[in-house]
Amino acid sequence: MTMRPTAAWGRFYAEQRVLPYAQQARTIGNLSRSGADLIERVCERLIAGEFDDDRPPARIHGDLWTGNLIFTAEGVVLIDPAAHGGHGLTDLAMLHLFGAPELAGITAEYADAAQLDRNWKSLIGLHQLHPLLIHAVGHGPPYGAAAEQTAARYI
Repeated sequence: MTMRPTAAWGRFYAEQRVLPYAQQARTIGNLSRSGADLIERVCERLIAGEFDDDRPPARIHGDLWTGNLIFTAEGVVLIDPAAHGGHGLTDLAMLHLFGAPELAGITAEYADAAQLDRNWKSLIGLHQLHPLLIHAVGHGPPYGAAAEQTAARYI
């Protein structure tokens, strides 16, 4: 997948993250036609800028799930980054997708440090579409169905 800079997050996310994996998942049969249609409709909204919040890109881990968190006596250490400039909610959404120890505390601290607006929780699923579709490609139809259900919330 590409990592071309774009003027807006929504266009980057739709064109370089969500759509390529949705197309792959559809091609191999792990995403239904109706699921692909829903995701394309969400991507139209993303490209139109409906979810852009004008926040500058953040340096994100890129693969932040509980297996990449190590809790030590000194604190939490992040390993195995796929770091890039992206939307700050992406890492938090990934942790929420698969769960993590101390998730409530991590979430509260993150929201405070990032000065997230009061509606940020409603966008967690939007930021989960990409990892769900990656998993649909590599791990099968249940993740395609989860991506479809998630996309339906943003139509």
